[in-house]
Amino acid sequence: MPELPEVETTCRGIEPHLVGIRVLKIIIRQPKLRWPVSQDLADELPGEIISSIERRGKYLIFHSRLGSLISHLGMSGSFRILLNNATPEKHDHVDFILENGKTLRYNDPRRFGCMLWEKGDAHQHPLLKSLGPEPLTAEFNEDILFKKSRNKKTSVKTFIMDSKTVVGVGNIYANEALFSAGIHPKRSAHKISKTRYIKLTHSIKRILLTAVSMGGTTLRDFTDENGKPGYFSQSLEVYGRACKPCILCATTLKEIRINQRSSVYCPKCQN
Repeated sequence: MPELPEVETTCRGIEPHLVGIRVLKIIIRQPKLRWPVSQDLADELPGEIISSIERRGKYLIFHSRLGSLISHLGMSGSFRILLNNATPEKHDHVDFILENGKTLRYNDPRRFGCMLWEKGDAHQHPLLKSLGPEPLTAEFNEDILFKKSRNKKTSVKTFIMDSKTVVGVGNIYANEALFSAGIHPKRSAHKISKTRYIKLTHSIKRILLTAVSMGGTTLRDFTDENGKPGYFSQSLEVYGRACKPCILCATTLKEIRINQRSSVYCPKCQN
């Protein structure tokens, strides 16, 4: 599943091709995504200029004078910038035909993504209004994280993956941040000290910033229909490395399941 760095990479990759450009037509080949793609999108956005694109958590928001498109990439979604005459493939579900001779194409094999047309304030949409702070801003800090944790008896991994705590810390980056901070993923959130939350906050910011700078795994050209952003696998220290030696102490890394998600940790370095 695309996580925050991959969504940020997508936002930065497509933005230069869309902002200030008029949408001429929208082609909906498959409206059955996580929620049905509204015909209002195809009826109302054409003729409008994309004024800006932003990321909120794992959502992309395309703003125009008339309304906003709220999009989520789901498990397997991706956007590509192509020429207007590019032949659609099997899982190419939605095309945004642009005035500059290009097409923004949405591909989603598993169809868990979404495209929602919002006429009001997009940030007040039910999917967005309850989201926590952005991790790469000053709004997210150790004081906020520590305060929110005081009544949380869930595991710290579950706590930091909750989008009401902080947005965008998905499974891969939660594993990495907890290893960096030396915190066992199953420790109860409310039992962790302020000092350790300071370290965890810094780890989350550093790891996400590094991943964004690397474009996930590799920053692909968004005008290349074959390129898809991936995870920064070359830099992963614990995720996907179960039964391998810890890079710090050589202890064998262990894997457990927390809320049905894989959690890899070092039994010596994390406590």
